[in-house]
Amino acid sequence: MSHPRHDIDVSEEAGVRYLHFGSDWVQGAMRIARPWNLELAYTREMMAGLLLRQETPWPRHALLIGLGAGSLTKYIYRHLPQTRITVVEINPEVELVARFHFKLPQDPARLTIHIDDGAAFMAASQEQYDLILVDGFDPDARAGGLDTAPFYQHCRERLTADGLLSINLLGRNRGFAASAERLRQAFDGRALVFPSCDSGNAIAFAASGNPVAVGLDELRSRAETLKRETGLNLLPTVTRLQMAGSLAGGRLSL
Repeated sequence: MSHPRHDIDVSEEAGVRYLHFGSDWVQGAMRIARPWNLELAYTREMMAGLLLRQETPWPRHALLIGLGAGSLTKYIYRHLPQTRITVVEINPEVELVARFHFKLPQDPARLTIHIDDGAAFMAASQEQYDLILVDGFDPDARAGGLDTAPFYQHCRERLTADGLLSINLLGRNRGFAASAERLRQAFDGRALVFPSCDSGNAIAFAASGNPVAVGLDELRSRAETLKRETGLNLLPTVTRLQMAGSLAGGRLSL
């Protein structure tokens, strides 16, 4: 199988290191003084599953499709020590850049990286995951095989009873509404698109097993605990969900 060989560039500005795929579009970022933090707002929002599931330890096994600068991988590695991490990245050079420039840890016991096409990997996988994070785009901001009904169906089949899918749908993209609808259909309507954060990325969550039902006060309380314990601030996300009317009857249900 041939892997894409798009340009990979690294830039730095005001203490932040950025990853680009041959364009100005930012594919990942790391604040050099705080390499374990989630610098970009949409990556923080992708971890909002931590507000929705309280089973401990959760997630026991996380799958990430699209490595980028390794931000989500590093956050999980540092702050969720019980979590085994599997990453699928289509471009082998991205892994090298993440290790060399973005402090990606080397720990085969907890972190496995497969160089593979994410859609092909999901079609062949027999593993079960508590959390699947999908953030894969080509240099032209296209998700390709990661935005199809079969792919979403395979994600659903690979989730545990407490599993959640978190996916970056890139809300400014023309095909955004169709992507959201494909996701909803694959999960029998159990999908929720979070109100877009300022970058234009819209994060969607989907579940197929045990229901999610968390009240506003509990969401806030969990967000405050997360902020205190790991530095991840999801309080703005909770506020946006409330403002957008996503909390029917004062609860987030999925």
